[in-house]
Amino acid sequence: MHTLLIIGGALEAIPGLIKAREMGIRLVVSDQDPDAPGFAFADDTLLASTYDIEKTVAEAKCYHEQNNPISGVICIATDVPLTVATVAQELGLPGIPINSARLAMDKLAMKEQFFHDGIPVPWYTAVASYKELENLCREKTFPLVIKPVDSRGARGVLLLTSGIDLHWAFETALKFSPTGRVMVERFLPGPQVSTESLVIEGVTYTPGFSDRNYKHLKEYLPHIIENGGELPSFLTEDVQTSVRNTVARAAKSLGIVNGVVKGDIVVHQDQPYVIELAARLSGGYFCTHEIPLNTGVDLVGAAIRQALGDPINPVDLKPKYQRPVAQRYLFPSPGVVTSVQGLDRLAGQPEVAYLEVRVKPGDYIGPVDSHPARAGVVITTGETCEAAVDLAEHVVNNVLINTE
Repeated sequence: MHTLLIIGGALEAIPGLIKAREMGIRLVVSDQDPDAPGFAFADDTLLASTYDIEKTVAEAKCYHEQNNPISGVICIATDVPLTVATVAQELGLPGIPINSARLAMDKLAMKEQFFHDGIPVPWYTAVASYKELENLCREKTFPLVIKPVDSRGARGVLLLTSGIDLHWAFETALKFSPTGRVMVERFLPGPQVSTESLVIEGVTYTPGFSDRNYKHLKEYLPHIIENGGELPSFLTEDVQTSVRNTVARAAKSLGIVNGVVKGDIVVHQDQPYVIELAARLSGGYFCTHEIPLNTGVDLVGAAIRQALGDPINPVDLKPKYQRPVAQRYLFPSPGVVTSVQGLDRLAGQPEVAYLEVRVKPGDYIGPVDSHPARAGVVITTGETCEAAVDLAEHVVNNVLINTE
């Protein structure tokens, strides 16, 4: 029996853990939280922060040598490819190169690699101080985006427009960077796309392709907050092919020959530009729910098999159909939650594929300033994209998270 180490036992990893158990795999889950929800699905657990590479490696090596040998390592909905790659290297397991993982964790180094290899990216530069940002904004045309070089979940990502407090913007981005580094890039108008791919022997297969929803962008500015998305894409087949080809070139640029890549792409004047490329399975239930609902492709199962060194038939990554799917998030008013209403009634509808509320009475909800601020999520299907979106928004409007 294979033994798989899954790094990260947070809520969004649970569907992947269930999938692995259904595949007959023995599961070891590592997390620093002794009450991590994913631990309930594990055969064994390791206590180590997903970001603490040395401790995770030490715990994994100890388990590997004293218990069941670990056959593979992966992360699901946790942005820690460097931890995964380091464990894989130390234990001699399948995985992406260490340098590829480092590039995927460093947005500035990633952009520089892409630029060097001719991959289209928005204009970008490092910014070392508020004064440097101020001088830059005198030279460049708004809008621009400022972000931490090495954070995630849209933390500290801000849209710079005329009149914004640049000192506040710089300090906000800076505080979310573990290494104290900030960058600025051009904001390119155009539809944004989330992709998810599996690279097998240098060939990139992209069954995951979702239009990101920024229709309420102005509501949360200067914070840049995505509110779900829709599948299949409204983009033409030619543009979709161009996006897929760009993702494949970007994966090659990072040196990923076998592994998962998740793309954040903007299509500006029909030209795809890479905003970021993550070397992991996505969060937000994109890989575990939306892709299989939309295409019939079991991407998570394929990624698990790849992590274990098992063969994958590329035919299994070809979409079987294009079923309409929509996702929306819940953004209640800030305050202390007093009650949650409507959840059971709405969750029972046949085309509500998934509905989750992450807060309960007594919890405090802060302002919407990053993706972790989202209080719940709904995923719906329908005969058309419009029907799926209408149902998702109906659910959001009728799940009442009351605050005071």
